[in-house]
Amino acid sequence: MATRNPSPSPTSLSTPLLSDSIAPVRAANGHANHAASHHDDEAAAASVSDGGDPFAFLSEDRPPRGRGASPADPFRNGTPAWGGGLYGWLRTLLCAPVAVVRLALFGLAIAVGYAATWVALRGWAETAGRPREGGGPMPAWRRRLMWVTRISARCILFSFGYHWIRRKGRPAPRELAPIVVSNHISYIEPIFFFYELFPTIVSSESHDALPFVGTIIRAMQVIYVDRFSPASRKAAVNEIKLMCFQRKAACNSFPRVLLFPEGTTTNGRFLISFQHGAFIPGYPVQPVVVRYPHVHFDQSWGNISLGKLMFKMFTQFHNFMEVEYLPVVYPPEIKQQNALHFAENTSYAMARALNVLPTSYSYGDSMIMARVVEAGKENPSNYMVEMAWLKDIYGVSTAEAMELLEHFLAMNPDSDGRVKAQDFWAHFGLDCSPLCKKIFLYFDFDNKESITFRQFLIGCSHLRKQPLFQSACETAFEKCRDPETADISRAQLADVLRLSMLLPSDDGMLKLFKTFDVDDDDKISKDDFLTCLARFPFMIALFAAPINGEVYIEIV
Repeated sequence: MATRNPSPSPTSLSTPLLSDSIAPVRAANGHANHAASHHDDEAAAASVSDGGDPFAFLSEDRPPRGRGASPADPFRNGTPAWGGGLYGWLRTLLCAPVAVVRLALFGLAIAVGYAATWVALRGWAETAGRPREGGGPMPAWRRRLMWVTRISARCILFSFGYHWIRRKGRPAPRELAPIVVSNHISYIEPIFFFYELFPTIVSSESHDALPFVGTIIRAMQVIYVDRFSPASRKAAVNEIKLMCFQRKAACNSFPRVLLFPEGTTTNGRFLISFQHGAFIPGYPVQPVVVRYPHVHFDQSWGNISLGKLMFKMFTQFHNFMEVEYLPVVYPPEIKQQNALHFAENTSYAMARALNVLPTSYSYGDSMIMARVVEAGKENPSNYMVEMAWLKDIYGVSTAEAMELLEHFLAMNPDSDGRVKAQDFWAHFGLDCSPLCKKIFLYFDFDNKESITFRQFLIGCSHLRKQPLFQSACETAFEKCRDPETADISRAQLADVLRLSMLLPSDDGMLKLFKTFDVDDDDKISKDDFLTCLARFPFMIALFAAPINGEVYIEIV
């Protein structure tokens, strides 16, 4: 039965409700509430001002208060080991012969499904093998032929140990809810929904090139999205995709449109921030929640390789899966609030059904973790920053966070993901002078003499948002540039640093100069200078003396 706008609805994306008995807070550190208490803000400000705030000339706005490490990790798989104790190894040995049979069934199902899909697409797709994105729906006889592939998909689920799947509720009629959204835990959900609904999906362009799988998803008249498209083409690509999305959602001849608004897989114990693509068109949405009840084997595709996850599925007696179709959620009546509040209402309904905590983590956090794992660092979850919250408060993009992450990883973080002041400044060619210590203290909210990536990113984002930051950067360049060349040379940069009692070595001076010389032409132009300070806004404190027209004298 469809219901309109579940009540009570959450008041904002940063503070969704879970149930009538749970307070409206997020799981990760309570970051949802941006307005901290007055007393805590004063304490946070005092930690910097006691030693002299190096950024006092920018604004009277206080530095961000300290925030502890988040206990939530929505991407961690609970059973990442191969065996999982004595029981796990005994089960693996007993199921080894069965796993061989399951693997054979898996291969046969893939082959049959591929063959049926190839026939269904032949003569209908473009030369490149893709269905025409602007064309009409798949003809009826081709859709009937795709039932062979759908049954093959059910056989694939059977081979993975999903002998029966518990369902609760029913799919709403397509004319009532043309869009279906689901939480995303494993690669199993797309296979299940392919069998159950045969929907149109939104998929990464990279999936089109996958052997066998690429051909099958083309038959679903997929809406392709390139997450890594250049910024110059991003707006145009998104607009084209949105138009195609609205056409397919509005036309009843097309199948339902299925999206996973989290944008990546989680461990199912939390909901991460929803992307708004499913909610912008303004059509009613039916949420679906998927659960994988387990005791010994966590089926989530978190920090575990695909090969290991498939092996463990093949060597289980049975894998449990539950699918619940929730009541339809309708868009708010006020169109200006559609995407944001529509996503909130849907997230709220799914969180209540799953009895899980919504968080401000997003797909960007999974990218950060993947890069940290690639860099060989320990405890990658310590690097997560809650990108949805940062984007909401400071407007930080994932690309900007990833750029700063590269520099942070080069600062030699320890096993807990923390960087000491000496390593921090060595990355830029500077020593821990009294001024540098004060700047570092601005990031070191909890006075641990080391900072996390989260603190580094929040501090940089906060400084960029200061009302006088941009004008201070331009003033600093005008005070430091050569009047004749309108650039800053290495010698001029060294003179400026001396005003602030910074005396780096020759190698350190060269390293700092290269940091500012963005285009590597052996001079610092205005564009170089502003680009560097936008990337590392804390460095504006190095130019406080020329900005104020004073000589910096440090009293110890």
